[in-house]
Amino acid sequence: MNTQFDDLIRNALGARLQAYAPYSRFAVGAAVQCKSAAVFIGSNIENISHGLTICAERIGMGSAVAAGQRELVTIAVVADTIEPIVPCGACRQFLAEFSPALIIVSATVEGDRKVESLSHLLPDPKRGILKNVHTP
Repeated sequence: MNTQFDDLIRNALGARLQAYAPYSRFAVGAAVQCKSAAVFIGSNIENISHGLTICAERIGMGSAVAAGQRELVTIAVVADTIEPIVPCGACRQFLAEFSPALIIVSATVEGDRKVESLSHLLPDPKRGILKNVHTP
């Protein structure tokens, strides 16, 4: 068994316990590891107006950036699902802002896991946005 990401997954599991998910009951925890080795956690926070819900991944990354950490290396995401989940499209774009090559470790509460790169899940994240803007 690969133990390289065990501590990060444990942090995400702990963060999941702090989730505020009264509507869906779908608690998610995330732990972001920075190049400095600092780890920041996040848990999803739901809102009755579903569009205002904030995912665990964005909470964790926001905490890292608020602490001055901009070089993100790995994120672990944990949920009580049959197979490991991956960040939603909005989170993928949000994560790509600082780390397009981020390693994503998805895990279930039972311990199943999958490791992939953000660049695989979201190739060329800036294409069509500001990359091709003409400036006067």
